[in-house]
Amino acid sequence: MPKILPATGGDVVEVILADHRWFEEALRELRDVRGDRAAVLADLATVLIAHAEAEESKVYPTLRRKDAIDADEVEHSEHEHAEGNEALLDLMEVADTGSEEFSSKLHELSEALTHHLDEEERDVLNPARTDVTQDVRDKLGGTFAAERARLIDAGCGSIENVRKVVASEQS
Repeated sequence: MPKILPATGGDVVEVILADHRWFEEALRELRDVRGDRAAVLADLATVLIAHAEAEESKVYPTLRRKDAIDADEVEHSEHEHAEGNEALLDLMEVADTGSEEFSSKLHELSEALTHHLDEEERDVLNPARTDVTQDVRDKLGGTFAAERARLIDAGCGSIENVRKVVASEQS
């Protein structure tokens, strides 16, 4: 099972990409019926919520101010986070991790998350690489990592919190 990666800072692009690769590994492990799906899902929920919230509060505003991304790209990424969070909640609410319903909801989460990772890497992280200085990316990596860690420590992946996040995104 992938352990929750402590994001320690550095280039924000590399920190975000490390999380993306971790998400892909967690999804692979969730597909394995022999694994502890409940434990993997709990870790995935924690990192996914912390990651998205830290991006929205710290990374996107900075990239927007630096003109690396525009308001439409921010709105699109936030919309995709909301879709992913809703799919995550749907999966978390399935009681039997060995059921066909779990597999179906896992597929929906995997589709939403994989789509978002691909688009974010192309449309947000590439401009961050080319339009933002290394110094800003390094500082932003530290800011992102600190916010992500704060959210993880606060238990952001609990089903109660995921429900709150989804409800606030729907209103």
